[in-house]
Amino acid sequence: MTTVQLAEKQLRDCVAAAVAAAVAAGELPEAALPEYRIEVPSDRQHGDLAANVAMVSARALRKAPRQIAESIVAHLSLDGTFLEKAEVAGPGFLNFFLSPAYYGAAVAEVLDKGDDYGRSDYGKGEKVMVEFVSANPTGPMHMGNARGGALGDCLSAIMDAAGYDVWREFYINDAGNQIEKFGLSLDIRYQQHFRGEDAVELPEDSYHGDDIKVHAEGFAALYGDSYLDKPEAERRAALVKYALPLNIDKMHSDLEKYRITYDRWFEESTLHHSGELQEVVDILTAKGLTYEKEGALWYKNAEVLTKKLLAEGKTQAEIDKLELKDDVLVRQNGNPTYFTADIAYHRNKFRRGFDRCIDVWGADHHGHVARMKGAMDAIGEDGDKLEVVLIQLVRLMRDGEVVRMSKRTGKAIQLADLLDEVPADAARFYFNLQSPQIRMDFDLGLAIEQSSQNPVYYVQYAHARICSIFRKLAEEGITPRRCSAEELALLTAPEEKELIRFIASFTQELIDAAEARDPARLTRYCSELATLFHKFYNACRVKGEDESLMQARLALCDAARITLRRGLTLLSVSVPEKM
Repeated sequence: MTTVQLAEKQLRDCVAAAVAAAVAAGELPEAALPEYRIEVPSDRQHGDLAANVAMVSARALRKAPRQIAESIVAHLSLDGTFLEKAEVAGPGFLNFFLSPAYYGAAVAEVLDKGDDYGRSDYGKGEKVMVEFVSANPTGPMHMGNARGGALGDCLSAIMDAAGYDVWREFYINDAGNQIEKFGLSLDIRYQQHFRGEDAVELPEDSYHGDDIKVHAEGFAALYGDSYLDKPEAERRAALVKYALPLNIDKMHSDLEKYRITYDRWFEESTLHHSGELQEVVDILTAKGLTYEKEGALWYKNAEVLTKKLLAEGKTQAEIDKLELKDDVLVRQNGNPTYFTADIAYHRNKFRRGFDRCIDVWGADHHGHVARMKGAMDAIGEDGDKLEVVLIQLVRLMRDGEVVRMSKRTGKAIQLADLLDEVPADAARFYFNLQSPQIRMDFDLGLAIEQSSQNPVYYVQYAHARICSIFRKLAEEGITPRRCSAEELALLTAPEEKELIRFIASFTQELIDAAEARDPARLTRYCSELATLFHKFYNACRVKGEDESLMQARLALCDAARITLRRGLTLLSVSVPEKM
């Protein structure tokens, strides 16, 4: 139990005891207390914690909230707790003030837990898979992948800290139509390499990137023109076998540079080879949820979603406005669609024992969410256990202008281009500055600026500043030591108390970020913590005549340093000791 949780438990125990005493004194009737909230007042002059127990108990106790609150306060004993006093406010709110012992205990908790500070068992070990990036392996990763990678990886770390059993996964689409298109594009570029671009035309819907030319030329350097006279299918298979691993290796190296590693890179082709993809088609067919039309096999998506929405209380008129459509499962050429493979893949996830599956997708996949959840229900899984975090687009900016092209290549900016220009620290921090559903601008100039205007630099500098304090004191022969509870209780200045309260909220902030699936809460927390530390340090002299107070303030500096380090580490941002 954290110091914050202990204080709240003590508050509830004291309130329960006071109500019981008031009932025994005949001031309140005997009745079960309803659930009530404990909140932090927006104005700390009104207290550190506020309880609405009197407000929600008015009906049960058949008295005005103000009367109930006054009876509770009259019988309230706060001895042996972290609560110093209580007051009645307004129509019947109870405001509680924390004692110096609370602030000392909160600092001691951070020092005792060290690099485990903030970790909790909130998730109870629930097995969660976070699948993110999963870029098409037929080409380079783009800016959406850059934001999705930072968000997915940081979300995974935060959920792990909040007590979930987290698994990171990348889904490689190495089968299906896009691979056929990849093979066709490589084939034509290979032929053009020897016969000229006018000899064979590249279809409009093929891949036209320079990377395709580079792969074709690399293949030609190895095999010459020996594949020109081979059967088309054999030639394309050989080209894909050569180029696809190179693309996947590049993805590995780019993401490792971005400080992202996965527990598994899952290949779509395994679903084809294992028969799992066909199993999905068979299950849906057996349930009467497929039909044939124009040589293709279709899934009754509209029927499935209509039933689901009606069960959720939607009217038929509301559903009609959605213009639900059915989906192709198997094309005329016999190839399963991406949607079919996706159903099989998500079924595979749940069959591996994951309690919850979280996908990080681009906002353009919004319409796919309900279809996939409905399909999970249709094949016998629980669609509610599938969550999708949708991320909005990113605009790259420089000097107030939108940047679309890479300086290095003159082409659209890819993840690799970004990491050539911007440190991974800045990229990971910046991409988590905004909640995923908010479109964001990424200022390339600001991201590399070494000033307090740069958010990641500002936070890193706060950590380095604390390290500098300890180095300078060490040069003077001053060594931090463990403080007694009485010494830590000396931290009573407003700036000290404000900083301690914020540090003490770290564990709950991680839980809230995990629950909201929003790492931006952590970047905002780190920025605010840096601000509060600077405010404290500018107002309170660490080195002074009173040795006990100096040691207590050093302990608070260390608690701030530990918390900053924990926050940055969860974001996979480096934690410099000098800047």
